[in-house]
Amino acid sequence: MPPPTATAAPSAFAHADIDALLPRLSSEELIALTTGVGNWFTAPVPRLGVPGINVTDGPNGARGRKYFLGTPAKCLPCATALAATWDTALIAAAAAHILAPECKLKAASVLLGPTVNIQRSPLGGRSFESFSEDPHLSGMCAAAYVRSLQAQGVSACIKHFVGNEQEQERKGSDSLITPRALREVYLYPFMLAQKLAQPWSYMTSYNRINGTHCSEHPWLLGTLLREEWGFDGLVMSDWRGTYGVPEAYHAGLDLEMPGTDGWRTASKVLRSIEAKKLSLPVVRARARAVLQLVQRCAAGAPEILDGDQVERTHDTPADKALMRKVAGSAIVLLKNDGGILPLDKAKVRTLAIIGPSAKAAAFAGGGSASLKASYVVTPFEGITAALPKDVKVLYAEGCQGHRRAPPLTGRELMTDDGRAGLDATFYHQRDAAGSYSAPVDNFLLDSTDTLMNDSDIFFSSDEWYLVLRGKLRPQERKTTYRFGISVAGRAKLFVDGTLVIDNWTWQRRGDSFFGDGTEEEMGDFVMLPGRAYDIRLEYSNLTGPAQGDEKIVPNPHAGMRLGGHPLLDEEEGIKEAVELAKSADAVIVVVGLNGDWESEGYDRKNLDLPRRTNDLVAAVAKANPKAIVVTQAGSAFTMPWVDSVSALVHTWYLGNETGSAIADVLFGAVNPSGKLSLTFPKRIEDVPSHLNYGNQNGKVRYAEDLFVGYKHYQARDIEPLFPFGFGLSYTTFKYSDLDVSKPSSADVDFTASVKLTVTNTGKVAGSEVVQLYVSLPTGNLIHPIRTLKAFTKVLDLAPGKSATVLLSLDKYAVSYFDDRLDKWVADAGEYGILVGPSSDTIALQGSLSLPKSFTWLGL
Repeated sequence: MPPPTATAAPSAFAHADIDALLPRLSSEELIALTTGVGNWFTAPVPRLGVPGINVTDGPNGARGRKYFLGTPAKCLPCATALAATWDTALIAAAAAHILAPECKLKAASVLLGPTVNIQRSPLGGRSFESFSEDPHLSGMCAAAYVRSLQAQGVSACIKHFVGNEQEQERKGSDSLITPRALREVYLYPFMLAQKLAQPWSYMTSYNRINGTHCSEHPWLLGTLLREEWGFDGLVMSDWRGTYGVPEAYHAGLDLEMPGTDGWRTASKVLRSIEAKKLSLPVVRARARAVLQLVQRCAAGAPEILDGDQVERTHDTPADKALMRKVAGSAIVLLKNDGGILPLDKAKVRTLAIIGPSAKAAAFAGGGSASLKASYVVTPFEGITAALPKDVKVLYAEGCQGHRRAPPLTGRELMTDDGRAGLDATFYHQRDAAGSYSAPVDNFLLDSTDTLMNDSDIFFSSDEWYLVLRGKLRPQERKTTYRFGISVAGRAKLFVDGTLVIDNWTWQRRGDSFFGDGTEEEMGDFVMLPGRAYDIRLEYSNLTGPAQGDEKIVPNPHAGMRLGGHPLLDEEEGIKEAVELAKSADAVIVVVGLNGDWESEGYDRKNLDLPRRTNDLVAAVAKANPKAIVVTQAGSAFTMPWVDSVSALVHTWYLGNETGSAIADVLFGAVNPSGKLSLTFPKRIEDVPSHLNYGNQNGKVRYAEDLFVGYKHYQARDIEPLFPFGFGLSYTTFKYSDLDVSKPSSADVDFTASVKLTVTNTGKVAGSEVVQLYVSLPTGNLIHPIRTLKAFTKVLDLAPGKSATVLLSLDKYAVSYFDDRLDKWVADAGEYGILVGPSSDTIALQGSLSLPKSFTWLGL
C-alpha cells in the first residue's frame, strides 16, 4: 500500500510499505534518516508521512528530553539493585508498569536501556548501571526487562555493545579481550537477551574492541549480530560515538546520535559517495533499518506518536507500591549477629539516626542515568515515618560524605517572595563593564545542578548568560557555610554582595559535566542565625581561561552546579555521634556513596567510603555494639569496620522509595531476600582486574580473561568480604532431594531438568533465591571452577512449608567457546551440578552425563 499522506496520524506509518517508500526518498532524505535531529529525535520525512520518534535516557527511569527544567520522573532502583532481587518476573513487572508507562508520559518511543556491560571492576564509574559481574544473571535480567518493555510497544535500546567497562578515555580506549572471554563473558548477556527477547535496537559503545571502534566494527555489527544472531533491528551510536563516515555505514551502524555536530551531514556523506568510499545502496540499507524501527514503534504504541508530545509526570498509589516492592526486594542483609534485626518498634523509646547519607537523597547514580525524581523518600524520612509518634529521634551527621558540595534546592533556597528556588534571568549579551542586555526570559529554577545544552530551549549556540537571584534560608545557629561551584562555562557567586567564588576569571579543567566542566571551586561565608542571606550567581556558557588554554569559547555541554552545606568539624561530629549512640535504645548508621562518586564520565580512584566515614562507623560501633549499619552504593566498597558491627544492610540506589523500602526491611514489614549481584572484596588488590584496569597507552588489557568476579576468587582461593549471590534472611532454609534428569538428547537440542526441595525452617515467611552452578569436565582448555547457569526465586514460603523447585538447563549450560574452532563446544563427560544459596555455599551436589560432544554457532 502507498505510504500515508502528510496529513495522516503519525501512527499510520505502522501500515506503510517501506519497500515502496524507499525509492521515493531523495539522497538527502536517506542521509537525514541515518542521523538524529537534535539530541533525542530521529528525522521525519513529512512529505511521505514518515514521523520522527523520540528516544529518552534510561535505564532506571525515563528522564525525558531535557536536563534543564526537565519534567520529573519515576526512578527505579539501579541495575545492580534490580539484579540483586534475582527476580526476573519482578523486573518484568517494573518494566511493564513503571518504565513503559513513564516513556509514554514522556512521549518517548525508545528507552536507552538496559545496560548489560559487565561489572569488571567496582571502580567503574557506571558500574551501578550494569546488572552484575555474572553474564548469565545479567542476560536473564536484561531479557526480562527488554521483553516486558517491548510488549508495551516501547523499544528497548540495549547497551553498550560491547566492552565498555570503564570511563577513562572511553572514546579512544581499546579493550583487548580474547575471543573466549569476549564470547563467554562480555557478549554473553547480549546473546541471551537477543535469544530470549529480541531487542528492537542496540547502542554501540564508545570504545574499540581489539583495535576497531565498535561503531565501525564489521564483525561485531554484521557477522556476529546480524548474521550469526539474526538481529533484524536498528543499531545506533552512543552520543557522539561515531568517528567517521564510510566506516560506520559499512559496518552496519544505522543511526548516528545525536543530530548535532555529527558526521552524517548531507555534504560529508555525499562527498564520501562521490569519492567512491561509500555507495547510496549502503545508505539506503541503513535508512531502511531506521524506518523499520519507526514502524515498529508506531505499531507498538501509536498513542505516543499521535499524542501532543508534551512531557508529563504522574505517580499513582500503584506505582509507588510497585517501586517500594522492587526496592525492598533488592536490599541485601549481610550481617545479623544475635538476630538484632528486625527492630521491634515497641521496644524502641529513643532512636539515634546517624550518618551523612541519612538525610541525603542518594536515590541514583550520576551521569546520563540520573534524572529529576518526582519525589524521593530519604532514609531518615522513611525510618521516622515508620516509627510510633512517641519515639524520640536523635540525629547526628557525624561526618560529611559528599564529593562535591551537595546541590542547593528549594529546601535551602527561596526567592525574594518566598517561593522555593531561585529567580533565573537569561541574557544574550554582557558588556565589558558587566552590564547585561535586555532579559530574554525569566523563570523559577528549583535545582542548581543541571546541564543546559538542551536543543529545544532558546539558548543560542554562541554566547548567553544566566543570573540567579534569591536567598539562602536562615540557619538555626551561627554557621560557616561552604559553597562550591563546578561549571561547563564560567560562573561567579556573590553572597550579600560579596564575591565568594570566582570560577570565571581563571579555571581548572576537571571531570564534571561529562568531562567538559571544571574542578569545583569553593568558598566559605559565615552566617548568623535567623537571617536570610542574598544569593546571586552569574553564569555564562563561555568557558573561561585555564592553564594551557587561553581561549574563551562556548562550551558545548553548558552546565552549572551550585552546591553548599554548613561546614562540619568532623572530629566534633564523630564525638557527637558517639554520645548519641551511647544514649539511644537503638542506633541506625546510614553511610555510603552517591551520584558524585559513582557517575558516568570518570571512574572511582579507590574502594574507600568517603572522607571520615570509616572512622564514624568504627567509633559508633565501639560505642554501641548493637548499632545497625545501612550502606548505599551501586557497587562494592571496602569495610574495615565490618567485624565490629552486628547488623549490616546493603541497599544500593533504590529510587523514589529509598527510605520507605529501607524502613520496611529494618522493622520487619519486609523479610530481606536480596542477594549480591557482585562480589564484595576485602581489599582492592583482590579485585580480578586490579593490575590491568584502566588505560595503558590507550590499551585496556582484560588480562583476567574468563576469571571475572567470583570465578577469580574461587580460582585463586581468595576469600571475599561477601561472595557473589550472598544474602541473609530473617528466616532459614533447607535444601534437599536433588534430582538431575538425564539429557533429552546428545546434540544442540539438549535439555535437562534439575529438581529439588526448599523448606523454610525458620519462624517467619521468607523468599529464597536458589542458584545452580555448573562445573565443566576437565579437558584441553581451562574453565572456571563453577559458573552460574540457572536460578529461581521461591517467593513467600511460610514457616515449615516446602516448595519443589524445577530448574531447566540447555546447551548454554554445558558449552564453552573454542576459539580454535570458532564455535561453541559441549564436551562429552560428567558435569557437576551444584545448587545453593550463594556462589560459595553449595548445599546440594549432583552430576549430569553428556554421552557425546557437539558444537554449535548462533543462538
